[in-house]
Amino acid sequence: MLTDPMSPSGQKSLEIESKIDITIPDNWGMNPLLATLQPYPFERLRQLFAGVTPPTDRAHISLGIGEPKHATPEFIKRALEKSLDTALSGYPATAGELRMREACAEWLKRRYRIEIAAATQILPVNGSREALFSLAQAVLDPSQAGARVVSPNPFYQIYEGAALLGGAEPYYVANAPENDFTADWKAVPDDIWQKTQLVFVCSPGNPTGKIMPLTEWQTLFELSEKYGFVIASDECYSEIYFRDEPPLGGLEAASLLGYKDFKRLIAFTSLSKRSNVPGLRSGFVAGDAAIIKDFLLYRTYHGCAMSGVVQAASIAAWNDEAHVIENRNLYRTKFAQVTPVLSEVMDVKLPDASFYLWAGVPAAWHNSDTDFARELYAKEHVTVLPGSFIGRTMNGANPGQGRVRMALVAETSECLEAAQRIARFIRSGRSS
Repeated sequence: MLTDPMSPSGQKSLEIESKIDITIPDNWGMNPLLATLQPYPFERLRQLFAGVTPPTDRAHISLGIGEPKHATPEFIKRALEKSLDTALSGYPATAGELRMREACAEWLKRRYRIEIAAATQILPVNGSREALFSLAQAVLDPSQAGARVVSPNPFYQIYEGAALLGGAEPYYVANAPENDFTADWKAVPDDIWQKTQLVFVCSPGNPTGKIMPLTEWQTLFELSEKYGFVIASDECYSEIYFRDEPPLGGLEAASLLGYKDFKRLIAFTSLSKRSNVPGLRSGFVAGDAAIIKDFLLYRTYHGCAMSGVVQAASIAAWNDEAHVIENRNLYRTKFAQVTPVLSEVMDVKLPDASFYLWAGVPAAWHNSDTDFARELYAKEHVTVLPGSFIGRTMNGANPGQGRVRMALVAETSECLEAAQRIARFIRSGRSS
């Protein structure tokens, strides 16, 4: 019995029933879609190496994470430092400073020979990863039953997570019959396309380094015209290439094919790889003005405006090409030394672009990329990423199975030593 303090007499009694059994789940209040996410590849790698003691007589060399290690250009640091007196005194606009968007537009014009409106077709973003995820949240309509997000296979896992947390179901495109890791867009069933709201593409590709040719872009644009889905073109590796001509970009392809308004197309690019500033978290998106307008609205509520300090450094980076050429030459020299060493013992060749080698494991490991990675770490203290961690099983097969991804991001000498250790490991054979 409790006394009701609101009664005039203060004597009215309230009886409380205390026999209700309330069980609160451990994850009470959390988005249930979080449970659909798969462990991130590097968490799986940590679990794979659990209990393994690598040799201590040699330093660890990681080829697992695609984090650029070349030196950040000094002029970018100076631009950042110079902005500190003014850039921290106010909240930055979500749309970014006009001069930031103009620098991006000018770079697109120089790089891809396209005209784009800085005021309405470009937004600065905090790295392409953040934007790839958040665009999906802005584009997807989970109220539509069976909404689909289509992506290549293997792929960058953010595509999958963005789809799942946006309330859609991922669909992984099979590779072409020649098995060269070209997505077979025409093999996607019509009933899947009818429910597709967003398609992720990556060119140059992660992990394969392949570049989408104009014919493949044309196929994708025609499918988008027919079914109405948005194309998100991830182009963060566009400035690291080994051919004489730079990779074709999505906006460039659209312009060449007559889609000059870039309808239903958004391209993503980043300074992380181009300018060796992964910690700056700076990039931009460009394309369809209508999507950009709605994406800006989403981002205004999302609270992801780019710092003025980061914008100042980014403007300096986008306005300079000399450091990009130097960076690309460093990768070309490195790959020219490392690839021949590994090609003697593995199924691997120089990619079209990006800073990855996508290598088949030798037959002695029975097509087990995880066994190969674990034993390599145990014997040579070198980390590579199993290909099956970034692929998904379809029709009974994972296209990443039997391959490993190697990120040649460190200095040439370190990458070359890693290649020599891998070659020694393979030539020594399996111990069991």
